[in-house]
Amino acid sequence: MLYFPQFNRGLWLLLILPLSSQAHEEAGELEEIVVTGRRQVLAGEARTASEGVVGQMELSVRPLLRPGDVLEAVPGLIVTQHSGSGKSNQMFLRGFNLDHGTDFATWVDGMPVNMRTHGHGQGYTDINFLIPETIEQMAYVKGPYHAELGDFSSAGGVHIDTFDRLPESRLTLGVGENGYQRLLGMGSVELDGIYLSGALEGQKYDGPWSDIDEDVQKLNGQLKVGGGNETRNWSTTAMYYENEWNSADQIPQRSVSQGLIDEFGSIDPTLGGDTRRSSLSGQYTHEHEDHRSEWQAYIIDYELNLWSNFTYLLEDPIEGDQFKQEDDRTIYGGSYNRFWVGGLENHFHHSLGAELRYDDIDTVGLHRTQARQYLATIREDSVEQASAGVFYELAWRFAPEWRAVLGIRGDYYWFDVDAQDAANSGDDTDSIISPKASLIYAFSDNTEAYLSGGYGYHSNDARGVTITVDPGTTEPVSSVDPLVRSKGAEIGFRTVWLDSWNTSAAVWYLELESELLFVGDAGTTEASRPSERWGVEFNNFWSLDDVWSLEADFAWTDSEFSDSAIEGNEIPGALEWVVSGAVAAQYPGGLFGSFRVRYFDGVPLIEDGSVKSDSSTMANLALGWSNDKWRVQVEVLNLFDSDDHDVDYFYASRLPGESAEGVEDIHYHVFEPRQFRFYVSRNF
Repeated sequence: MLYFPQFNRGLWLLLILPLSSQAHEEAGELEEIVVTGRRQVLAGEARTASEGVVGQMELSVRPLLRPGDVLEAVPGLIVTQHSGSGKSNQMFLRGFNLDHGTDFATWVDGMPVNMRTHGHGQGYTDINFLIPETIEQMAYVKGPYHAELGDFSSAGGVHIDTFDRLPESRLTLGVGENGYQRLLGMGSVELDGIYLSGALEGQKYDGPWSDIDEDVQKLNGQLKVGGGNETRNWSTTAMYYENEWNSADQIPQRSVSQGLIDEFGSIDPTLGGDTRRSSLSGQYTHEHEDHRSEWQAYIIDYELNLWSNFTYLLEDPIEGDQFKQEDDRTIYGGSYNRFWVGGLENHFHHSLGAELRYDDIDTVGLHRTQARQYLATIREDSVEQASAGVFYELAWRFAPEWRAVLGIRGDYYWFDVDAQDAANSGDDTDSIISPKASLIYAFSDNTEAYLSGGYGYHSNDARGVTITVDPGTTEPVSSVDPLVRSKGAEIGFRTVWLDSWNTSAAVWYLELESELLFVGDAGTTEASRPSERWGVEFNNFWSLDDVWSLEADFAWTDSEFSDSAIEGNEIPGALEWVVSGAVAAQYPGGLFGSFRVRYFDGVPLIEDGSVKSDSSTMANLALGWSNDKWRVQVEVLNLFDSDDHDVDYFYASRLPGESAEGVEDIHYHVFEPRQFRFYVSRNF
């Protein structure tokens, strides 16, 4: 049996015809392949040129400032932060400022991470609950060409799987500058075919800020139990996460140039947040004689309180513009997947899936505050939102060198909003059909060309679907479409040169009917325009020998609004160039290291392109040594002490003494300065 390692380990095709190997076909056997990460040759298995797998081997030597940085293992994806460490990361991919995940879908152990109708932003993706050492693999795809992908997947998605059986029982202590402390314990035991794996992490961090202590206090826990045999396997996973922090948000450029604060200062030092997430999930897999079936179910309980202030004194010159965003919900969901082989000489490989999700949102609110003290409610709602999705995909080898993958997906949504202002209450439904297809030609056992196309979508905030009046001004406003369609295409290839250089390239195109989003910061909707993007990606991984490896990934994107408007057609925040590279080594004697650099260029900050940000470059270094019992690692984050920016925005704000209309200015968040972190681990 050839194990298909793509998007979700076990969620996608487990059976697919090998690229060659006539002996296996004649014998009716398929070979098993074990995924090891970017070293894995995906020819004969992948559906597109822009998908791949990253394993724990690569992640273990990757320096990390924040847990969300593991997502940068996806080539071309940039992860930044404009606020405190406990907040979801800002993400950029394929010309999208993804905000906190609007068009990039993320799953952990089969559970969706993107939050619908979220207090801070649609698709909010917070993976701070993830312990990096527990990740077994990350399988990513890009573009709307995969039938198992639903909401928030126009730019792509990643499925993160944690270990069933942790490879080591370990105790890790980490210390570093700016009050960084981390303690991690993890391990596995097995008795009578039942395994139990657990991990517990605690972290504190004050940050480098000149006028606040970030005072991060984070606790993560994970417990997994499972068992089975060759035909039946089951597992149950419990996760718990809580965090509280203070925030140094983005600051106006003029406040630094005028000497009011330095680059590590704050205009409002009372910002921050607290959050909690707990989940229980289960999986059951049954290998029948003629098919494979998989069942998954989950329940997630989630809370967030977030205090922000982006405009300072613009709206209220007396009490200020600080606001609190609140989210309190429970999510229920599950899925069923069936895989089977049929047709002449077993050339047809079928995948059928169904998904259910129900968000019971007790409170999603926006409140005016001062120094975190309540002043007034702008909007507060209770929301029920449900969706059902089904998909079918057929993989067909219709000639020795040719494969076709044909898929279709259907989704149905139901929204019910109980708003504080009855005028904004209501319910609505919507549905969407998304066809997908890929055509693959094999030049050899490890070289393939791909032509892919498909439709995708993202949902809009339920509050925007039923809104009739602006909660701040009480002026009439128009509602938005519940589901926004995207469509795209891609042509590319992948190959392995000299048995060591794994490379892929793709040229892609993507359209969105409208980037309609609910603006959580304002409590209202903002109708954006239709857009189009196209780009080129070139990804490379070299295994130079048993010790050394190199990575070099390049992405170029052209992004613009597809209509014509007097304000211009540039899309603010759309990155054009993203480049990343790494040199890594793992010596048999135990020495290891990784040097990584990533670059993204300046972007337009307004539609006419007259205001742009500067480019940013970050370099990180990790060096260490390990044996069977001990592991020592030193990380140097921001190795060259760059003062480039994580993110830039352009908008109006008002500082004390400025005119009532405020000042339009670049607001930015600077890289954290160079810092050292030291880790020591003991294996048991």
